[in-house]
Amino acid sequence: MEGVFSAAKSSTSPAALRIVVAGDHGTGKSSLIITAATECFPTNIPPVLPPTRLPEDLFGEHVPITLIDTSSSLENREELVDELRRADAVVLIYACDEPSTLDRLSTFWLPELRRLEVKVPIIVAGCKLDLRDEQQAFSLELVMSPIMQQFREIETCIECSAYKHIQIPEVFYYAQKAVLHPTAPLFDQEAQTLKPRCVRALKRIFILCDHDRDGALSDAELNDFQVKCFNAPLQPSEIVGVKRVVQEKLPEGVSENGLTLTGFLFLHALFIEKGRLETTWTVLRKYGYNNDIRLGDDQLLAPVKITPDQSMELTSEAVEFLRGAFTKFDSDGDGALNAHELDDLFSTAPESPWNEAPYANAVAKDALGGLSLDEFLSQWASMTTIDPVFSIENLIYIGYAGDPSSAVRVKGLVDLKKQGSVRNVFFQCWFNLFKICFDIK
Repeated sequence: MEGVFSAAKSSTSPAALRIVVAGDHGTGKSSLIITAATECFPTNIPPVLPPTRLPEDLFGEHVPITLIDTSSSLENREELVDELRRADAVVLIYACDEPSTLDRLSTFWLPELRRLEVKVPIIVAGCKLDLRDEQQAFSLELVMSPIMQQFREIETCIECSAYKHIQIPEVFYYAQKAVLHPTAPLFDQEAQTLKPRCVRALKRIFILCDHDRDGALSDAELNDFQVKCFNAPLQPSEIVGVKRVVQEKLPEGVSENGLTLTGFLFLHALFIEKGRLETTWTVLRKYGYNNDIRLGDDQLLAPVKITPDQSMELTSEAVEFLRGAFTKFDSDGDGALNAHELDDLFSTAPESPWNEAPYANAVAKDALGGLSLDEFLSQWASMTTIDPVFSIENLIYIGYAGDPSSAVRVKGLVDLKKQGSVRNVFFQCWFNLFKICFDIK
């Protein structure tokens, strides 16, 4: 599998990262930072270092990284809290030769980060590895496993020595990786499965790549996918290797037509389990997804200013697309979309947009709980009026391929007056007809 789906730098990577180093006094925070930045162990260390930049070529992503040293003293408490809240990632330090500092992670530091609502990846690093008593039996995995079960925001645990230059760059490499390629949105560590929103996004990408709509990615389609995401073609032997790996583990992952959706999802789960999250993130970002696994703002409708007497409505082009989608997903052909068919329609969206207020139960359904075409279109019209950007986002998720601006138009006061005039004429005609009939009688 090496060389297959090799990830490149994402164009949506952040411009710079701010990594805050925190922990008890004397655990080695400043020494870790200086050694990482200069590759030299310091002899004279100030109480707290100024912000320190790492060399930009230290890691492959070439994203500028600033390390923030902190003080754990009470008088600097306000500054510490401010830095933690501004962090992109936090490296929590304990000293390998002082077991009490390790205990403090779960009794103070991790609960404190939760209390402060610091919702960023956390790397736990044990410093002063060279000072640990060699006679003392210690297993990092056994010690940290229960802590990581309790605090799932911890991405990685690592031990290092600034004095001996052991695993110093790795500490901040893992911190960078946790920010650029986070695990939490993609993978459920406890269940060891892809998360639903990740599955839905990958399903949409699979459908977009399946040009002949036969439910499988042929060799040519796989190659197109590889070039689009990673700027390099696959060799025929690599394609054979990919399909062989999938077929050995999951026979239904490959059909006579190529790699199936099941196989495509299996491959991404395999990449993530092997720590190659950058592969899946590169794919998602290439197709416009952000860290919340939603389409980024640049993929959606640009902000449109409307006056109080204006609203947004779907264009005829969008309505025709929706008519086609209705017919496609009305699998039983009964002229209505039942709950299962609606779930299928929105299976490539992060969630069904109509499960929550104000859209849940907003339109009438038939006796079997199905949604007719008129009610289906009415629901979309309502969503477009209330939140046009959200409406466009979901149109794109279910397959609308046109420019987002082609799906909606501004509906002004003139339009409303015209519609009102038409309705008045319509009702007046019926009133006059009724009056004539009454007079005849």
